[in-house]
Amino acid sequence: MATQLIQQLQETVAFIRSQYSAKTTIGIVLGSGLGNLMNEMNIEREIAYNEIPHFPVSTVEGHHGKLLFGELSGRKVVVMSGRFHYYEGYTPLQVSFPIRVMKLLGVETLLLSNAAGGVHPSFKVGDLMLITDHISFFTVNPLLGKNEDELGTRFPDMSEPYNKDLLDKARQIGQQLGYNLKEGVYTGVTGPTFETRAEYKLIKAVGGDAVGMSTVQETIVAVHAGIKVFAISVITDLGIREEENVITHEEVLAAAKDAEPKLTRLFSEMVAQL
Repeated sequence: MATQLIQQLQETVAFIRSQYSAKTTIGIVLGSGLGNLMNEMNIEREIAYNEIPHFPVSTVEGHHGKLLFGELSGRKVVVMSGRFHYYEGYTPLQVSFPIRVMKLLGVETLLLSNAAGGVHPSFKVGDLMLITDHISFFTVNPLLGKNEDELGTRFPDMSEPYNKDLLDKARQIGQQLGYNLKEGVYTGVTGPTFETRAEYKLIKAVGGDAVGMSTVQETIVAVHAGIKVFAISVITDLGIREEENVITHEEVLAAAKDAEPKLTRLFSEMVAQL
């Protein structure tokens, strides 16, 4: 007998397939203020999250809250315009639920984006950072509880959460486009508070180059399900700084908007080459 999670996933997938039947092997998640990729898409079907059975609803400014199906760079894609966060009051299971839905829809490659705080001293606002690894200790693992063997193994290996071939592809594309892409370790935290100065120092000390409130739980569930993951951060604010300035969500969205054309181009080129 199917567990509640499997039953919910089956109902969600059945509903989506009744709305859009084409096979999609590429999934994309757009982070805060990074929704413009949809302008490059030929959108064939748009479904609001509140119409989808068992889907959470995005409550954060800068997150649109719809699932988009269509073509990007000649390839069929499914795009989450707006994601869910643990700090919104959702469980890690709910945060990662759409990634499992993508898997059951046929997604084999997942491209994630986020807005993040820069921790590495050389980073500037507007930089794009390829995520080469992550630190997940500061947030709750979405695989806690009974393992669903149909979705993945009990103890998934996380030695390569971000696919090396996809990272190589991004480096080549970045070079061709003349982008100065940074690379580093993303540290996932719960939010919704921005970090204290002492917390930024701790994150730097443990090896983090950027910090944010998303992505890690989605990546863990994707790797558990056998999906290849690529992720990139837009550095929208700087954590370790001399002046006594204060970070606001509005500034984060503004910085993301400025960097967005580069991210859109990079994702479009990557999709073309998958």
